[in-house]
Amino acid sequence: METATALYARPSADFDTRVANAKSLLARAAAAYPGAIVQASSLGAEDQVITDLMARHRLPIAIATLDTGKLHAETLALIDAVHERYGLRIERYRPVHESVVAFVRRHGDDAMRQSVDLRKACCALRKVEPLGRMLAGRSAWITGLRREQSNDRAAVEFEGRDDAGRVKLSPLADWTWGDVWHYLRERDVPYNALHDRFFPSIGCAPCTRAVALGEDFRAGRWWWEQDGAKECGLHVSASALAPATP
Repeated sequence: METATALYARPSADFDTRVANAKSLLARAAAAYPGAIVQASSLGAEDQVITDLMARHRLPIAIATLDTGKLHAETLALIDAVHERYGLRIERYRPVHESVVAFVRRHGDDAMRQSVDLRKACCALRKVEPLGRMLAGRSAWITGLRREQSNDRAAVEFEGRDDAGRVKLSPLADWTWGDVWHYLRERDVPYNALHDRFFPSIGCAPCTRAVALGEDFRAGRWWWEQDGAKECGLHVSASALAPATP
């Protein structure tokens, strides 16, 4: 079986410029928000690029991830791989245990399959609420969002503001999928083993599947839902979210 790096690594003509720009943005952010900036990493391919850039250039930026309680084993294994490779500690933010127990008792362990509202409610308690704790007291955060990922992300800015007024940075906004994998291959960056099994976008285990040739980048996320925005609420304005059943 071919690896993801062999399949996807195709740099753009201006790849080196994109790398330099991403490094510059991260360096400026580290200087502007000392001790108050965090990379919110999903441990996906894009986030591994950002982590490597920060480690390679010794940028004092914290790294954190959302341990939802439903992650693939391959995703969790990457936390140790990052520590081993770079000596960096990844902060882990978990959902409130009592809230998860109450939700599962009321709606069942497969509530996300029952309705869009319940799926969003599950995302809210496992992702959105822990993200709030991750960002508490911080002035800026870094994401791996790219414009190419979906129509809903086509207007992603390098620098913007979230609903709370925090600076939100996406240093890979203009990168292609080929750029991401060229970077990972050339620098031998550790990545999620699921990428080698045709998982371009990786979330919780019950809500992610491999994609087939020609399918949309995020087709493997909540694939049982009708076509539409495939978002969990982390990168969507609160005013745009549909009501969710608690």
